[in-house]
Amino acid sequence: MSKQFSIKHWAFVLLLILGIGSGQVRAQQDKMFSQYMFNMMALNPAYAGSRDVLSMSALYRNQWAGLPGAPQTATFTADMPLNNERIGVGVQLYTDRAGEFQETGGFASYAFRIKIGAKTTLALGLQGGASSYQANLANVRTSPDGAVDPSFASNISKILPNFGTGIYLSNDRAYLSLSAPRLIKNKLSEYNVGDYRSVQARQGYLAAGFVVGISPVVKMKPSMLIKYAEGAPLGFDANINFWFADRIALGASIRRNQFSSWSKYTTDAIVGMLEVQLTDQFRFGYAYDHTMSQLQSVAPSSHEIMIRYELGFGKNRILTPRYF
Repeated sequence: MSKQFSIKHWAFVLLLILGIGSGQVRAQQDKMFSQYMFNMMALNPAYAGSRDVLSMSALYRNQWAGLPGAPQTATFTADMPLNNERIGVGVQLYTDRAGEFQETGGFASYAFRIKIGAKTTLALGLQGGASSYQANLANVRTSPDGAVDPSFASNISKILPNFGTGIYLSNDRAYLSLSAPRLIKNKLSEYNVGDYRSVQARQGYLAAGFVVGISPVVKMKPSMLIKYAEGAPLGFDANINFWFADRIALGASIRRNQFSSWSKYTTDAIVGMLEVQLTDQFRFGYAYDHTMSQLQSVAPSSHEIMIRYELGFGKNRILTPRYF
């Protein structure tokens, strides 16, 4: 098999995994982030307002760089507390593209925040919004002789409303997050034959982390993320970051995923991360994923860049750094 054919083969498989789904092949359809611990608004609406300031984040991810049709994701989130920090509101805008599939959408979030201790808050969150889903299936060549597969005979254009919910428990040293960002199983196409179907899968996320001081200038922050996609086995991310002088953080993660119910658990990627608190208000983050799956020969790396800017107001002030 030539290298050129291998690239086309993997690009086509990627389209199937991310865009179609089936009774036999089930996969995570939602956006993937390596810096999830710094981008929780994209996973859990209950996170809104938890940083006690107006917080704005932008993130761009180029996954499997070099692979034609590989996913590219851009997100913007903003959130802030209201009513003496008893309420949090936020917004999330995103665009996610993989091959001939593209989804662009926006969600508004609302969190009701309850003090359950001197420094501990329980937040209950809801989000609602819609996305524009486009699939240019007619551009996909499914056979060398030009024969047309019925499932790729026409393009798809849909508006997909959705809503989600979450719980977020946190203080200045630890957090626990449980969320289901999209609960409606929208149909992505009208093509359904036997066990094959094309719908948005419900997905759930469980995340947790804490920070502990090792020395006066070094802090350790472990975290983990468990990902569930309806009908698929669990995915798991384990991460550890070390903060130095509350300004620079170096970290590493391991991601283990199962893209189908019949495959074995494999390490999808190992990740290196750098976070820099440039000022009290501005933070920069970068993540480098080294591919460990079968895509390694054609797409050995992924890259993710994040920037965050925060504004204090009223009696609030920026704390450096905000660990969660």
